[in-house]
Amino acid sequence: MRPIRPSTRPGIGNLLPVRVLLGALGLLLGLLSPAAVAAEAAASAPAAAHEAVAHKAVARHRVVHRRVEHKVVRRVEHRVEHRVEHKPVRRVVHKRIVHKRVVPRRVARRTPVRRPQPRRVVEHVAQHAAARPAMLRRPLTDLGSDPVSLASGSALVVDARTHQVLLSKDAGDVRPIASLTKLMTAAVVLDAHQPMDQRITITDADIDTLKWSSSRLSPGMVFTREELLKLALMSSENRAAHALARAYPGGVDACVQAMNRKAASLGMSHTHYVEPTGLSPQNESTASDLARLASAVYAYPLIREFTTHPKSTVQAGRRELQYRNTDHLIFNRGWDILLQKTGYINEAGHCLVLNTVVQGRNVIVVLLDAWGGRYAHFVDAERIRNWMQTSGRTLLTRVDPIPAPDGGLRASVDE
Repeated sequence: MRPIRPSTRPGIGNLLPVRVLLGALGLLLGLLSPAAVAAEAAASAPAAAHEAVAHKAVARHRVVHRRVEHKVVRRVEHRVEHRVEHKPVRRVVHKRIVHKRVVPRRVARRTPVRRPQPRRVVEHVAQHAAARPAMLRRPLTDLGSDPVSLASGSALVVDARTHQVLLSKDAGDVRPIASLTKLMTAAVVLDAHQPMDQRITITDADIDTLKWSSSRLSPGMVFTREELLKLALMSSENRAAHALARAYPGGVDACVQAMNRKAASLGMSHTHYVEPTGLSPQNESTASDLARLASAVYAYPLIREFTTHPKSTVQAGRRELQYRNTDHLIFNRGWDILLQKTGYINEAGHCLVLNTVVQGRNVIVVLLDAWGGRYAHFVDAERIRNWMQTSGRTLLTRVDPIPAPDGGLRASVDE
C-alpha cells in the first residue's frame, strides 16, 4: 500500500476527516429517528405524484398523437387503394350483325265444317197449280238441290203478295222458336186495346228464373206500355215482354191462352205457346206457321215501327237507358226491311223472321235453328238475298197460298 500523503493544497487534508465523521453521524441519526424518515417521505410524496401525473399526461399525448398519425396514414392508404381499384377499364364491344332470312308465314286455312244436308228436291210448278195446304207438310227431298247452302235447320222464303213459296227447307219441322214468340205477345197485347200510356212497374215476378237472362230493367222501374212494347220488339227485352203479359187483362195465363187462340185462328196448327217471352223451349212452331204470323202482324203499325227501330232511349227514373236493335241487318243500308224479329236460346239456335223487299219484290223470310256462330242467321239472309238478285229466275217448290188474315183481325187493329 501506498502511504497516504498529505494534500499539498492548504486545508484539504484537515477537512476530509471531518466530512467522514459528519456523514456517519447523519446516518446514525437517520436510523435512530423513523419519524423523521416518515416526515421526509411525506414531504417527497407530492413531488412524486406530480411527476407521475406529468408522465401519464405525456404518455396520453403521445398515444393520441400516434392515433392521429395513424388515421392520416390510413386515409392516405385508402385513397391510394380506391384509385387503384376503380381505375377505368376500356372495353371493346364487337357488334354482331345477324342477317335473318325472311320466310313467308304460312296461314292455315280454316276448313268450314258443315252439317250434312238433308236430301231435298226443288220443283218448278206452274203458276196456276191448284192451291193446297202443303206448307203444313214436309216437302219432298232430293240430294244437292239446295241452291243457297243454308246453315239454318229450317228455312222458308215466301212472296208476301202472291204467297208463292220461293225457297223451302224443312219448313214443316216443329222447332223451338225462342224470342220470335214476342211477335205473338205484341199482337195479343195490341188486340186488348189497353191504354198505351198506362204506366207499368217492373216487379220481381218479371225476373227470368228459367234461363236467368240478364236485363237492365230492375224491379221498381216504371215505364209506359208503349215503352215496354218497343223494348220487347226492338231489343228483345224479356222482362218488358213479361211485364206486358202480367198487365194483360187476366194476367200471364190469360195472355198465353189468347196467344194460342190467335195462332189457331191464323191456321198455325203446329204452333204452341207456354209463356210470353220465348225463354222456354216448349214454345214451338214451324217455318210455315211463322210465315203466316209474319204476314198477319204486318197489319199492326206499331209492330212494324218498333221492330225496325234502330235504337232508342228510355228514361228509368234519373237514368237514361240506351237500347239498340238486335237485328244487325237493320243497320245495313243494302237492306229494305219492313218487319223483323230475332231470337235465340240454346235449344232453338239462332232464329230470324224478315219481311223485306228484294229486287222490288216483297218477300217473307223465316230462318230457324241456324248453326255455325252468332251471325249464322244473318249470313243465311245475305245468301238468300244475293241468290235472288243473281239467279235471274224464280225457284219454286210449291205454289202455296198463305191464307190472308180474316176481316175480324184487320178490323181489330187501329190503322
